[in-house]
Amino acid sequence: MSILEGVMSKTVSPRVFGRASDVPAANLPPQAPSEHEFLGVKLANLTEKQVAMQIAARPVDAPFAYVVTPNAAHFNRLARLGDKRFNDAYEHAWLRLLDGQIPRALAKIFFGQSIPLATGSDVTLDLLHNHILPDDVVTVIASTEELRAGLKERFGLRNVALHVPPRGFVKDEKAFAACIDFVMAHPAQYVFFAVGAPQSEYLARAVFARGDAVGTGLCVGSGLLFATGLSRRAPPFFRRNGLEWFYRLMCNPLGHARRIFVESMPIFLIVLRARFGSDKVSGGKTPAPM
Repeated sequence: MSILEGVMSKTVSPRVFGRASDVPAANLPPQAPSEHEFLGVKLANLTEKQVAMQIAARPVDAPFAYVVTPNAAHFNRLARLGDKRFNDAYEHAWLRLLDGQIPRALAKIFFGQSIPLATGSDVTLDLLHNHILPDDVVTVIASTEELRAGLKERFGLRNVALHVPPRGFVKDEKAFAACIDFVMAHPAQYVFFAVGAPQSEYLARAVFARGDAVGTGLCVGSGLLFATGLSRRAPPFFRRNGLEWFYRLMCNPLGHARRIFVESMPIFLIVLRARFGSDKVSGGKTPAPM
């Protein structure tokens, strides 16, 4: 099985980003990057710049494929929370990019793996600065209408199709379907799912399941909010030293306490269990290999 079939091609030049290729999408051979496997998740051996180039090189009419960016909270959801829907979304993703200095350090310390860091925020910035052209069509599913103005003002984007679903939309069949219908009605080379995890991943998987969508879906968390200045990203010092979580906790203790201590911290237990092979360490299950 290869979900990349008909998606990438070495013959497609990145010379004209956001333009249809002369090569029919159905004739494009698969091109999978090498991968590292960490905690049962296959992670692309690519930096953010390499990822952005591969995404931008895909033709406008390429079959829909999507990118996920696992961080500590994602590994916890995959390994311990029994979210089959989330696991399924990860299994069918085109690229899985390591997003987080803490998981990267744990992979190095406990398993001797040197996995490139390619955060959703950095990939988003690289695409916006270096690849997405002002006239390119961009589709966004987001939590705020302000993103449209931010993308226009900061990056000069003129064709942003944006849909803001209601709170709790993943539990509302009609609201969830409306998001999928919006993506289908606004085909674009770049489709940003900016409604947080696991909502973004659920949506990307559902669009992929439709079978006739095009473009690349990007589950990039707060990437667009950071890029447009609607949210403040941690300064470089904190990001380089794996302290972005601490910066966010300082800025918003109540808002981030649960995310850090309940949703993310269990990655240490998951790593210990994976390293030493004891079910008693984490009391959970390792994620199924992808």
